[in-house]
Amino acid sequence: MRTAELRRRFASSAVARLATVRPDGAPHVVPVVFAVVDGTVYSAVDAKPKRTTRLQRLANVRVEPRCALLVDHYEDDWSLLWWVRADGTAAVVDEPPATHPGLVALAERHPQYREQPPAGPLLVVTVQRWSGWSSTA
Repeated sequence: MRTAELRRRFASSAVARLATVRPDGAPHVVPVVFAVVDGTVYSAVDAKPKRTTRLQRLANVRVEPRCALLVDHYEDDWSLLWWVRADGTAAVVDEPPATHPGLVALAERHPQYREQPPAGPLLVVTVQRWSGWSSTA
């Protein structure tokens, strides 16, 4: 698939799996909602229930910014399967202003964020490589 198609499929997905590296080298994978603007993927710490606001994913990228986001499409008809991965580096914006392009994009994409804007840090992933696979050409 061409990069434009990879980005289109990625952006059309409702949820991605974010993979980061823990300080001990172990992988850490969590589902995230997101928004894509050009070559950047944004995800925010929001009001959904969590055990703590000190999230492991944020601690991980502060130490090791390399990460990956994966989206996929599954159906029982295996001729329709595909996945797209965005490899990049992440940064944490602890107190983004309400006008931050990432928060604006998240609110445009997710009605829940218009009603209750994320109050926590913003994860900013600069994509360096798009890759993917599709069962059809």
